Amino acid sequence: MSIERIWKDQLYQEFARIGKCLSSPKRLELLDMLSQGPKSVEQLAKITGMSVANVSQHLQTLHESRLVRSQKQGNFVIYGIAEISVADFMVSLHRLSEKQLVEVQKLKSEILLNHVSIEPIALEELLERMDRGEVLLLDVRPEDEYATGHIPGAISIPMEELEKHLASLPVDKEIVAYCRGPYCLMSAQAVEILKSKGIRASRLEEGVHEWKRFVELSNMSTKEDT
Repeated sequence: MSIERIWKDQLYQEFARIGKCLSSPKRLELLDMLSQGPKSVEQLAKITGMSVANVSQHLQTLHESRLVRSQKQGNFVIYGIAEISVADFMVSLHRLSEKQLVEVQKLKSEILLNHVSIEPIALEELLERMDRGEVLLLDVRPEDEYATGHIPGAISIPMEELEKHLASLPVDKEIVAYCRGPYCLMSAQAVEILKSKGIRASRLEEGVHEWKRFVELSNMSTKEDT
């Protein structure tokens, strides 16, 4: 066996470590949640409906593959993605799966059937209208996720606090709500609440990481044109 063959076998064996680690649906969900911001084991257990023990086991596997990092804060262990490329990978995985798998497309359609009256707004249109001062962008994720990163110009009102803050929202602008991305329904629920109170509202399907990619691609396109 040639040295080159041995090298390639070893290389793809290492690549397979990541693939094997990502073969669990629950570990993919944990990476999605951690892409929004650092969280404790207990927070992740509450979000995913798993036991603390199961979450810890999955996180250990992700840690061994160097996809997440951890640190102690008092009595809690806080986990986060190892680097931003992990979040980028998850966005790519979502888009590839939706493009190639009709089952994903069907599941997405079924989920959104309950929110047929909610028209999504395109990211490009949103940014243009924000520049003109026509809309207010509302981030309905938890405050800690907003603090980790958000779309510039967005204000934070977590979903569970929305009804308490309705009176503070402007009546002369359309409200655009967003959350964790295409498969998060908090923004759709927020729009339903806003519309029920007579407030003009729509949903941004993309989240923070999709927005970052959009900006990067736009900047690349601008440089190529010049």
